[in-house]
Parts: sequence; C-alpha cells; structure tokens
Amino acid sequence: MSVVVLQGSARAGGNTEELVELVLQDIPHTHVILRDHEIQPIVDQRHAEGGFQTVEDDYDALIQQVLEHDILIFATPVYWYGISGTLKTFVDRWSQSLRSQEYDFKSLISGKKAYVVVVGGDDPRIKALPLLQQLKYTFDFVGLSFEGYVIGKASKPGDIASDERALHDAKGLNAQLKAVLAVKS
Repeated sequence: MSVVVLQGSARAGGNTEELVELVLQDIPHTHVILRDHEIQPIVDQRHAEGGFQTVEDDYDALIQQVLEHDILIFATPVYWYGISGTLKTFVDRWSQSLRSQEYDFKSLISGKKAYVVVVGGDDPRIKALPLLQQLKYTFDFVGLSFEGYVIGKASKPGDIASDERALHDAKGLNAQLKAVLAVKS
C-alpha cells in the first residue's frame, strides 16, 4: 500500500504541512503540493457535445499520480470555512475525470482510503465540521472510504506546536496508518 498527500495549503512550511508531517512521521509517502502545479478551474462541459475538452495544465498527470496510491490524505487549512481554493479546484476537476474516455476514474478511486488533515484559527473543531462533511459527501460519491481526520487549531506559523490535542490526534492517526499499512503490505 502507498500513501499520497494532497497538500492544499497556499503557504510553504505552514501549520497544515507541520501537522501532516506529524501524521506521516516514519511513513513513506508521496507529497503533492498543489500550489506548485498549474491546475485550471473546471469548465463544465458535461452536457456539451463532445464533452470535456483537453486542458493544457498539470491536472491529468497529477490525477494519474494520485490514482497510483491506496491512501489519500487531503490536507488543507480552513479558508473562509471551507477547503482551500487550490484543493477545491483539484477536486472540481474530478468531474472531468469521471467522464474520461481514457480510464474509469470512479472504479480506480473507489475502494481507496481517504483521511483529512485540517488546520484553522477560528474555532476549527466546530467550524471545520462542514468542511469535513463536504469532503465526506465527495468521497461517498466516488466510493472513497473516509477513514479519519485530524483538526488542528493554529493561525501564525508554528502555532500548531501549541495545540496539544492536535498533536495527540496526529500521533493517533500515525499509529492507525502504520497499522493499516502493516496489515495490507
């Protein structure tokens, strides 16, 4: 089994990245930093004659890379009470993948395991819950199994180190992932 992180943070070295590193300590993984890639917004062509047109950006290569993994970790700060725009744009493009003639996206992504790492500064353990629900509905639609999450409270760089609950939960998720990887290896 293999793990990929879809890092949706707009800031390098931020609290979300720090918390993900704790979750994945001593676990081999691929880290996809979405802000480092060009991903165009979706142009909805579901009902257009000919369907979706080819888009010249990094999305197709990224989704192929993601589909090679068994465990997907969605990492995002809470931006205006939702997932980051970068991560949202990536997920929006799944509509294009669902209608691809080149591969069966839904069958390739279904059965994989999804985890979420979220960090926010404004009461995130309450206000990030709709974000988690949004992702759960998305995962349900494509058959991804939502296995767990960690929510951290932090604003300024380095604040996550003061969130004892998030640090504890990150260690717990780390142990859970190690157990899953050991069983399925």
